[in-house]
Amino acid sequence: MRTIMVMFDTLTRKYLPNYGNDWIHAPNFRRLQKNCTQFNNFYSGSLPCMPARRELHTGKYNFLHRSWGPLEPFDRSSFEILSQNGIYTHLITDHSHYWEDGGATYHNRYSSWEGFRGQEGDRYVARDACAVLPEKTHPLNKQGISVVQHYRNRTRQQTQEQMSSVKTFAAGLEFLDEHKDLDNWFVQIEAFDPHEPFYVPQKFRKMYGLPKEETLFWPRYGSLPEEYKKDMDHCRKEYAALISMCDESLGKVLDFMDENDMWKDTALIVNTDHGFLLGEHEYLGKNFPPCYDELVHLPFFLHIPKLAEGGECDQLFSTVDIAPTLLDLYGIDLSLLMETDGKSIKAVLENKEAPKDHVLFGMHGSYTCWTDGRYVYMKAEKSEDAKAYEYTMMPTNIRGFFSKEQMREAEIVNPGRYSNHIPVMKMPSKAFSLACKFGDQLFDLAEDPEQENNLASAGCREFNEKMKLALKEAGAPEEEYVRIGLN
Repeated sequence: MRTIMVMFDTLTRKYLPNYGNDWIHAPNFRRLQKNCTQFNNFYSGSLPCMPARRELHTGKYNFLHRSWGPLEPFDRSSFEILSQNGIYTHLITDHSHYWEDGGATYHNRYSSWEGFRGQEGDRYVARDACAVLPEKTHPLNKQGISVVQHYRNRTRQQTQEQMSSVKTFAAGLEFLDEHKDLDNWFVQIEAFDPHEPFYVPQKFRKMYGLPKEETLFWPRYGSLPEEYKKDMDHCRKEYAALISMCDESLGKVLDFMDENDMWKDTALIVNTDHGFLLGEHEYLGKNFPPCYDELVHLPFFLHIPKLAEGGECDQLFSTVDIAPTLLDLYGIDLSLLMETDGKSIKAVLENKEAPKDHVLFGMHGSYTCWTDGRYVYMKAEKSEDAKAYEYTMMPTNIRGFFSKEQMREAEIVNPGRYSNHIPVMKMPSKAFSLACKFGDQLFDLAEDPEQENNLASAGCREFNEKMKLALKEAGAPEEEYVRIGLN
């Protein structure tokens, strides 16, 4: 068995033709329908970037116990397990969070890895000199040190071939060429695109009639002011142009598989970590608003020779299901992951496992969410001073360490299945959340796919019971029930 995973960051399903979009140019995503099964009820688990990747490794929900952080010493990584069982694993990525404090343990779990610099605010090119920013920028564009860094990084990314995601795919094709006649390998070709900023060559911008000068191409996270709603058409086109560049890169992988007759003996996964709000529900970005469909209901495509080779699947799956699926593809004992929240997609498609009847998703210290594929229930913390806690052996944030105040309050506890029954530090979280200001949210996607009618005011007793059962099954800490009012 050989497996190719093509992973994008911030790929919103409603912007793909496979899921009904009729204006974005993405013929290669459409082309996936020829050889891959399209999943219509695939959800994220933990938001945002690195919490999702931790689930990719462990098959366990991250958000109930931990915010953004590294892979922990007690975690079992699916990729490391593959390597330990004779499968060569290789990561190729331009996702700079892998080399920051809050992500620096992930890439070392692979047999080998290759990285490309320069995305977003990656501390790459020295920015203390010659940092030239545009004289004018849209009022809703992000500001700050990451923007200064981005413009310095751009000095080394003036052509499409110099762009880090393009380099990532080129290295991926090189790996495929070297391994096309070999067996027992896994490669993860992971692009940071189409994550913001939507920096893209002009040829893709021309597809959407965009001017040479960038408009709203790096939307800051938060609410969308009424006076700027008129500008969202440009912003969506900026995002669309970057999706089209991603589509071109994806097409090169599909071409290679066609030319080398790889569909008969090679699995393909095309996935993402989360989506993005571009004015939907009057918000931009992620993290702050409720976990709306655009953020958590993900595109997912899977090819398994003689099993998943086309059509659509409406069964419920989540990011936590990818790790056990990878082990199952190679016939490796799933118990090596220990107590997971995931199921093997392969086993479900083979009718060896019952389909899931619910999944959880959310963001640490913010919304805790449940769905059965029809109803989506989001529980907010009950007050601004509701407490969340970090369970960790590695007290790091995206950049930097936990505060001394947090660490002074640390105690040693055993959180059970989450840490594979190994004691860890428990300390107060500094998770930011506005969930209590929005309140609980309940939507019926069958009747209200745009999530415009919050049903929570009509009563949620039935869904509270479903949520409590799901949290118990996932080994949620006791304070989580208190935080969201289910104690």
